[in-house]
Amino acid sequence: MRTSDYTSAMINELQRTLELLSEESVEQLVERIARAQKVFVAGAGRSGLMMRAFAMRLMHMGFAVYVVGETVTPGLGPDDLLIIGSGSGETKSLAVMAAKAKGIGASLAAATTNPESTIGQISDVVIQVLASPKEASDQESFTIQPMGSLFEQSLLLVFDSIILRMMDRQELDGSAMFGRHANLE
Repeated sequence: MRTSDYTSAMINELQRTLELLSEESVEQLVERIARAQKVFVAGAGRSGLMMRAFAMRLMHMGFAVYVVGETVTPGLGPDDLLIIGSGSGETKSLAVMAAKAKGIGASLAAATTNPESTIGQISDVVIQVLASPKEASDQESFTIQPMGSLFEQSLLLVFDSIILRMMDRQELDGSAMFGRHANLE
């Protein structure tokens, strides 16, 4: 196959996956973000990178947003929201974090392939991303991509579409957000 054939296949997988998203779940997350005093994001590996990208865009919009694990991240409180990106919903460190957030009284949202997972079951909002988890065998998988690539790519697009939704609600455009862009580069 040529590179363009792989790209076309990946785009088709992404379109199929994203068309199956629950608009209701996405809107619930948008509402939780809007009401939160502070927003925290977490994820492991490549999913964590997608969560960081989402945090950056929320910051550009003016939200108080933090990446869990960074040295400048404050404590989580009951008026806050923790959003976890985890394909399996079973990553041990993230499951412990989710349980702790619920114990504090914060809201919890998850983006996962498995809403019945440990993290999914205790979340207030679950966005199910119908992508094969990285642990899927070749027979269980419906993607040509390795491991969790389809999930991770879908996370980026889901969260970017949430940013667009929120920009529309707040009547913001990219130029309004640029004022919060890093300027020490």
